[in-house]
Amino acid sequence: MNAKKKGSIMATYAVTLNERTANGKALMAYLQALGVLVRKISPKSKGSFLRSQEDKLAGRIETFDSSEEMFQSLGI
Repeated sequence: MNAKKKGSIMATYAVTLNERTANGKALMAYLQALGVLVRKISPKSKGSFLRSQEDKLAGRIETFDSSEEMFQSLGI
């Protein structure tokens, strides 16, 4: 199959594989031998705002009526 044919449509696929295993290494080598464009994509880390919103939704926050109460809870 020639991807450069006139009018051909290319698609993008995301495949998760373990590059530490023999099968994962073999699959990567096979795809590269076929001339498939292989890019490693790392998951993006969440920002502090998104993490704080998840904490809020999961109930992992404490509320205080005053700063003195917060400091007392922290032992300061």
